[in-house]
Amino acid sequence: MARSKGQESWGFEALDDLKGGLILYLTGRMDSSNAGAMLRDLGFLLRNRAPVSLTVDLSEVTYVDDFGVLVLIQLRHMMNDQKGAFSLHHVSDKAREILSLLHFDELTENVPLAKKQIPNIFVRLGDATLRHINDFRYLTSFTGSVFLALLYILRHPRSLRREDTVLAMKKTGVDALPIVGLISFLLGLIIAFMSSVQLRQFGADIYVASLVSLAMTRELGPIMTAIIVAGRSGSAFAAEIGSMRISEEIDALFTMGFDPTRFLALPKVIASLVVVPLLTLFSDLFAILGGLVVGVLMLDLTANAYMAQTFVTLTPFDVFFGVLKSAVFAFLISWIGCFRGFRVRGGAAGVGEATTSAVVSSIFLIILTDSVFSVILRYWG
Repeated sequence: MARSKGQESWGFEALDDLKGGLILYLTGRMDSSNAGAMLRDLGFLLRNRAPVSLTVDLSEVTYVDDFGVLVLIQLRHMMNDQKGAFSLHHVSDKAREILSLLHFDELTENVPLAKKQIPNIFVRLGDATLRHINDFRYLTSFTGSVFLALLYILRHPRSLRREDTVLAMKKTGVDALPIVGLISFLLGLIIAFMSSVQLRQFGADIYVASLVSLAMTRELGPIMTAIIVAGRSGSAFAAEIGSMRISEEIDALFTMGFDPTRFLALPKVIASLVVVPLLTLFSDLFAILGGLVVGVLMLDLTANAYMAQTFVTLTPFDVFFGVLKSAVFAFLISWIGCFRGFRVRGGAAGVGEATTSAVVSSIFLIILTDSVFSVILRYWG
């Protein structure tokens, strides 16, 4: 037998029964002022004794509040962890009332937890396959709705949300001018510098202008501009529409009879189709200027000679082909960004995943489409 006192307002007496169990007689108040001490002392007792059963006698308890109930709940959880039995005896009327108000039996019900299973490779493969099939089905449906919305706008131009389209053009195009110009200028400078090291050995410094202009207009200009737009605007499209998705604003548009594709996605698609080709021309110009700086300062070329060689090398088809590719890239970026936004599930984490997926998917499609264009140019040219 053991006896202990807390802060003069509670106490307990522990008796061992003949079957390896423990009978605990509690006295005094079980309230917020004593709960911490009770948990400490009684928990220490149970860990040391490790009884097969615990019987708590409440006949001498004068007051129980919600903190006292939490002590009883914790005692029962400790016995459940030790695979032991738990029971209450001689519950006073006051204690029974507070226990019933707090649904003590429901709170302490020992519900076995499901064992967490790590799915094997076949389960993961199956889940990934089903997820991609569902994404493909929704992507097909979304693509059709985008083209139907474009056809509707062609037949009813006044239905286009002009303010949203202009705002998207500003964010996608005008706001991207500084970063596109800087990166393109540095890229042209690097290409000119690296190529001059080899061309100078053959006395062909003048062809640095040809190399920079062709590389930028046909390949690097469109692809670098598209990657920048994918990182800036494609992610923004996914985040904006995804936030509206989780806040149920898109469901509200459906309820009010609006087509979310025409209302939200189409202005972004049209804005991208307009400004990304212009950004590509801007990128080509600054890359040529970067090459010009290297040609004049390091290769002893005059500005007139450098620009003359550039105009001799470039043809209208080279510029047109780059602009055409950039228009296709623009559609892919806006299309994927809006699609990922509409597919958001969950909360903020879902928006983050959609944003990341939009950028990665856009860059992958840009590279893939560029390789297709390269094959077409090879046999067309």
